Amino acid sequence: MPQNQNRYRTVPEFLSTYSGNDHAYAIFPRAIEHAADDFVQGFKGASLYAMKSNPHPEVIELLWQSGIHYFDVASLREVEFIKRHYPSARIYLMHPVKSRQLIERAYEEGVRDFVFDCDAELQKILDCTDEAKNLRLYLRLALPKSGGVLPLAGKFGADFETALTLLPKARAVAAKVGLSFHVGSQCLKPQAYEDAIRYARKVVDTAKIAIDIIDIGGGFPVRYPGMDTPLLSTFFNTIHAALARYDFDQAEWLAEPGRALCAEGGSTLARIELRKGNDLYLNDGAFGSLFDAAHLRWQYPVKLHRNRPPAPMGSKTGFRLFGPTCDSMDVIQGPVMLPSDACEGDWIEFQNLGAYGYSMATRFNGFYSDTTILIEDK
Repeated sequence: MPQNQNRYRTVPEFLSTYSGNDHAYAIFPRAIEHAADDFVQGFKGASLYAMKSNPHPEVIELLWQSGIHYFDVASLREVEFIKRHYPSARIYLMHPVKSRQLIERAYEEGVRDFVFDCDAELQKILDCTDEAKNLRLYLRLALPKSGGVLPLAGKFGADFETALTLLPKARAVAAKVGLSFHVGSQCLKPQAYEDAIRYARKVVDTAKIAIDIIDIGGGFPVRYPGMDTPLLSTFFNTIHAALARYDFDQAEWLAEPGRALCAEGGSTLARIELRKGNDLYLNDGAFGSLFDAAHLRWQYPVKLHRNRPPAPMGSKTGFRLFGPTCDSMDVIQGPVMLPSDACEGDWIEFQNLGAYGYSMATRFNGFYSDTTILIEDK
């Protein structure tokens, strides 16, 4: 893949040369490589990168070079991107609801791993693959409780009784059968994974169906302000011990990290266009890469950059931030703590925004950015 030529040593070095009107995305290769190494070396199964978290080609390339060769995708465009650029990659369609066109095309492209959570979706997969005998089918379980800051319960997953009826059907037609689940996004409790694995064992024992694969999903956390985030090694140790304790040690193990692989490897750089009291108006906002900061009130580490003297004040003030669009919902209520003398022309770096920043941005009102840079010094 072509490499990004916009490489800089530091964020201030880039800002000193930038004359564009838009916000910008910064990627930190070393941080992404380090995160990938954590999973390659630390998790004893295979790690599938959840492309939804950040599909930027530079991020994908960095992960690929770092040993992440399996991908969790949900759309035809994601399938086609990976097949075009990484033909030897293994693709997993772990979205429980898929169009028939997607299933058919994915199977033509060599995809054999499909998830389902209801009888209708299972039948759809069989119909669209002509009841192929080489499918690896995963039943997505609905967990009794979530362990994530952002729960994912309610939309997907088979309950206990439904799982008991679906597992025999999958076992009868699939080359391999797996179970999958998701404990919730930004999970801060390693115990949540053990609870989910124990629940999966209860399903298997009650159904009396042999399981070939167990997919523990994503949810691995990132360091954000105000959150007590355990080390990844604590999660891995808990997961490995639970998989052995509940007799999944002979099964193939999968995980679906997204946020944990890319969040600390990216920042959004937004310029202050106006200050009114303690309100700052920026060139990015809720309809751009700051969606989670606005709508979920997610806190991110922030840093003020100034390209002219004097240096930012040491004292800080809590600011409310407005995005550039005409919509009154384009606001981050905060308070976002920044140097008290923040003013027009200064830049705010929203750190640890490599996940669900770039991928969530829209082009509403004509505000978006095509500028992505690589920062070597991190």
